[in-house]
Amino acid sequence: MGTVIDSHFLALTAIVTIGYQFVFFVITALLKFDKVTDFAGSTNFIIIAVLTLVLKGSWHFRQVILTLLVVIWGLRLAIFLLMRILQWGEDRRFDEMRSNLGKLAVFWIFQAVWVWTVSLPVTVVNASNRNPFLQAEDIVGWIFWAVGFLVEGTADQQKLNFKSLPENRGKWCYVGLWKYTRHPNYFGEILLWWGIFVASSPVLEGAEWLVILGPTFLTLLLLFVSGIPLLEESADKKFGNVDGYRTYKRGTSPLIPLPPSIYGNLPSWIKTVFLFEFPLYSRNLPREGPNW
Repeated sequence: MGTVIDSHFLALTAIVTIGYQFVFFVITALLKFDKVTDFAGSTNFIIIAVLTLVLKGSWHFRQVILTLLVVIWGLRLAIFLLMRILQWGEDRRFDEMRSNLGKLAVFWIFQAVWVWTVSLPVTVVNASNRNPFLQAEDIVGWIFWAVGFLVEGTADQQKLNFKSLPENRGKWCYVGLWKYTRHPNYFGEILLWWGIFVASSPVLEGAEWLVILGPTFLTLLLLFVSGIPLLEESADKKFGNVDGYRTYKRGTSPLIPLPPSIYGNLPSWIKTVFLFEFPLYSRNLPREGPNW
């Protein structure tokens, strides 16, 4: 089969993604039901990966592996996020959107852009006829993905277990991987998508290298837009006057896992330049009180 609208399936996947997200937008807008938002995003990745593989017709090993990695990640995330939101109730991100159709539409448009852009490496690889022999980049990429997947899944489960205990109600998660980074799930997600890009690189030629926009967009999104900044702001408002939280935040890396004994003693410029400890992550943290 091969060519559908364009040879790289870019237009096709854009149309499918917009249509899929639009259906869930309508459901959310009409029924005020926002428990399917993360499910819609993660399953959209699966649809793109499987659809482009099937449409290609003839598959090679690298295409099958990369598609399988996306499907495994998407299924794990879809099931986990759906079960979590059903357990916790309404999604607080939509408190200001449920009655504002414009803001709700912007969210769904942004989610469609996120899915399509981050999927670019797999989309282009599945559309390609090139099939070079197994290379070091394949192995490195698969290792990155495996480590990232394990970290993200472990962190999600540790936080869910922590918050499910009555004695931890109203506390921030500081156990397991959360001892070494304030956002281990984001670290895992960034690592696994960079792994998919690295594993796709032996196939890429010329302008196809622009698929690096996928993991780059995801990284910037989590570092500066809807990931770490929003969660840091929320945590600072809840726990900013708690000495234990201040100590935890001073001594715990925002993204890259490090022992607190090492991170807490690093110069601030190293934390900012190499470890992503940006001032915007503490803009809402009160500066008065002990241990600051």
